[in-house]
Amino acid sequence: MTSIDLAGEWTLSDESGKFTCPISLPTDGITALHDAGLIPDPYWGRNEYDLRWIAERDWSATRIVTLDCTDVALVLSGVDTIVEVRVNGHLVFTCDNAFRSWRIPLGKVAKVGENEVTLTFKNSIAHAAELQASQPFYLPYQESNNPIPNVNLLRKPQCDYGWDWNIALAPFGVYGDTRIEASKTPRIESVMVHQDHGPDGVTLRITAQVSDADGDLKCEIAGHTVYAQPVYGLCTASVQLVTPDLWWPAGQGTQPLYDLRLSADGVETTRKIGLRTMELVTEKDAAGLGFKVRVNGRDVFAKGANWIPADALAGRISPEKTRDLLQSAVDANMNMIRVWGGGRYEADWFYDLCDELGLMVWQDFMFACNIYPSDRAYLANVRAEAVENVQRLQHHACLALWCGDNELVGALTWFEQTRADRDRYLANYDRLNRTLEDALLATDPEANWWPSSPCAGPLKFADTWHNDGSGDMHFWSVWHEGRDFDHYRDVAPRFCSEFGFQSYPSMTTVGSFAAPEDQNIAAPVLEAHQKNAGGNARIAETMFRYFRWPTQFPDFVYLSQVQQALAIKTAVTHWRSLKPHCMGTLYWQLNDTWPVCSWASLNYGGDWKLLHHMARDFYAPVIVAAVPDGDEISFVGVNDGATGEVKLSVSALSMDGSLRPLTEATATIGQSAEPLCRVAISDLDPQEMLYFRWIGPDGQEMADHFAPRPYKSYDLQPSDLTLTTSESRLTVTAGGLSLFASVEADCPGRFDQNALLLLPGESRTIRFTATHQTQPKFTLRDLHSATYS
Repeated sequence: MTSIDLAGEWTLSDESGKFTCPISLPTDGITALHDAGLIPDPYWGRNEYDLRWIAERDWSATRIVTLDCTDVALVLSGVDTIVEVRVNGHLVFTCDNAFRSWRIPLGKVAKVGENEVTLTFKNSIAHAAELQASQPFYLPYQESNNPIPNVNLLRKPQCDYGWDWNIALAPFGVYGDTRIEASKTPRIESVMVHQDHGPDGVTLRITAQVSDADGDLKCEIAGHTVYAQPVYGLCTASVQLVTPDLWWPAGQGTQPLYDLRLSADGVETTRKIGLRTMELVTEKDAAGLGFKVRVNGRDVFAKGANWIPADALAGRISPEKTRDLLQSAVDANMNMIRVWGGGRYEADWFYDLCDELGLMVWQDFMFACNIYPSDRAYLANVRAEAVENVQRLQHHACLALWCGDNELVGALTWFEQTRADRDRYLANYDRLNRTLEDALLATDPEANWWPSSPCAGPLKFADTWHNDGSGDMHFWSVWHEGRDFDHYRDVAPRFCSEFGFQSYPSMTTVGSFAAPEDQNIAAPVLEAHQKNAGGNARIAETMFRYFRWPTQFPDFVYLSQVQQALAIKTAVTHWRSLKPHCMGTLYWQLNDTWPVCSWASLNYGGDWKLLHHMARDFYAPVIVAAVPDGDEISFVGVNDGATGEVKLSVSALSMDGSLRPLTEATATIGQSAEPLCRVAISDLDPQEMLYFRWIGPDGQEMADHFAPRPYKSYDLQPSDLTLTTSESRLTVTAGGLSLFASVEADCPGRFDQNALLLLPGESRTIRFTATHQTQPKFTLRDLHSATYS
C-alpha cells in the first residue's frame, strides 16, 4: 500500500444522534447539513440566529477504511479546529490548529482489514471559553465583531465567529487533505526556491526536504536537469537560466511561468516559478518612512483591494468561483490583493491563480483585531503554523510581503484591560510578533517582512489610523466617524492598505436573502444582513448629505452604490495624484463571504457593484484626477505605464448637457503624477459641473465629471434614457445629461461596463452575460430617475 485517499463520503452525526447525514470531505459540517436538507439555507432571512446551536455541540465524521498493512500514517490538513482523531475507538491525536497539517502514526491501533476512522469536532465555543479561563490574564476580543466569544483563543479563521461583514456560525470541517499512507512512503515535504538575478541571467537555488526516499533528487526546469544528493533528507540544487522571461504584476508586463519538476524514488511534485525580484522598500525621507513595492527594479504603484475568504462556509469555496473573483480584480486594473489576517491562508491553487493573473499578494499572518496569548505552548503552535505556511507559499511569484497581523497594535488601545495595563499587553503582543518574524526569517531569510498593518515601522506603536507620514495606513474616518468624502484629501498616506465605504448589495443579491416584504432598510431581515453597528443609518445619513432622497427601495440600493463608488474614487484619485509620495491603495474590500451590506465592490457570487465598474476607470493605467485646492480645481495626470503624451480638455457642464470650453493642456508623463492645469471654481455658474476628457499615450480616450457641490444642489433634468437590446448587446442612449447611468438585470450576471456618463445624444453599447441560461429583463436607472419622482 502507498496511499488511500479519504476524500469523499463520510457519515456526520451530532453527539445526541438526532442528526445524521453524509458529509463529503473536504467540506464543512453546516454545508453538509444543508445539502442533506436537515437545516434551512443559513444565508436566508434571519436563519443565522436559529442555527447557532450547531456550533454548540460535538459532531463526528466517520468512515470505514480497509487496510492491507498496519505500518501507516493518517495525513490531515485544514482540520477545523479542535478535532479528536480516533481509529478503532482509540484516541490517537487531537488537532488544535486549522492552519496546520498533521501526520499521525497509526501503527499501534491499525489492523489489517476494516478500520473505523472518526474525526470528532469538539464544541469550539466551549473549548475557547476553557482556554480563556486558563490564561494568566484576560485576553479581550472585539465583541462588536465577534458575537460568539473568545475566537482569539483558537487557531481558526477569526471571522468564523462573526465580523462586521460576516455571519457568525463558527463552522467546522476539514478543508484540505485526508489520506492514509504507508509510514515509509517517499515524500518531498517542502520546496524552497530562491532567485539571484544578475547580468548573466537568473540563478535558481532550490532546497527540498525529502523523506524516506533513496537516491538523488532530480530537478527539471526550462530544459535543464540537475541532481541533488540528500544530506539528512535536505537536497540543494542550482540552475542558471541565461535568457529568462521575467514575471511582472498585471499592467506592468506579462506573467510567464516556468514548470519546475522535482522527483525522487518514484514520487514527484511540481511548482510554477515566475522569475522576478520583489522588494519592500521602506526608506526615510522628509515626510517620514516611505512604503512601496519594487518589482524587477521598477517601483510599482499598488492598486487593489483587500481579500477575505471567498465564502463564510468553506465547503462552498471552489477554484472556479475564486478564479472569477480574482479575474474581476484584474479586469478592474488591480495588481495587488491583501489576504487579510482574520481569514485563512489560502489554498495552493489560490496563489497559483494570482501568479497566473499577475496579482501581487500582501499576505497577513492570521491574526486580526484581538489580543492573543503568548504562553509557550501557544507560541510553539504559532511558530509551526508560520514555518509550514511560509515553506508552502515561498516560491510564488505573486508573494510580495508577509505582514505580522491586522490592527493588533491598535487593539492595544481598544479595550479597558489593555488601556489599564498597557505594558503587560504590549509585551504580550511583542512576544507573538517576534515569534512570527523569527519563524519567517529563519525559514526564508529573503522574505519581505512588515510587522503589522497599519504600522509606522518596526517597533513603532503610533496611531497609524490618523498619522499618515510613515509606513502603511488604515484610514476609516470617513466611514466610522461620518466625515465628508473630502476628508480623504486631508491625509497623504505613503500606502493606504485599508479604507472603505459601505453600500447595499445589488437587487438580485438582496432577493437571494430577503422576500419582497422584507426589502426595506429598517426591516429585521435587512438589519440582520448589516453587521456593522449603525451601518444602515450611516448609509442613509451620507445619502441625505449628498443626494436628493431616492424614490423607492431599488433606487436606495442603487444610490448607496453610487455614493460608495464616489467615496472610494475620491480617495484613490487623490492619493494617486500624490505619486510617488503615495505608492499604494488597497480599498476595503474586494469580495463578500455571504449576501450582506458591506464595503465590498463585488456582490456575493461575484457580480459587480457600481464601485467595481468605477474602479476599472480610477485604477486605469492613465487617469486625470480633479483635485480641489482652495478656490481652484487642479487637474493632475497620473501614469503607471510607459512615458507618453496626455492631452486634456476641460469644459463647464450645464444641466442641459451643453459644454462650455474652459481650458486645454498637454504634457509628457512618465510613471509619475504631473499637474496639468487649474480651473477656478468661480469660473463656473452655480448649476455647472466640470467635464473633462483626456487621451492617454495609448490613444485611449476617457471622460469624467466633477461636481464642486453636493449633487442635491443641482437641478437635474430628465435624461430620457432608452435601451435597445440585441441578444447580449445592450445599447443605452441618453436624450439629456445622464449621470451614473446603469443597467440592472433581474438575474445574476455580469455587465462589462456600467455607471456611465452620457451627454445628450450619446450612446454606449454594453454586454451582459447571465450566470445561468435565462431571458433577463433589464431596468435603466440614473441619478435623475432615482431621485426625482
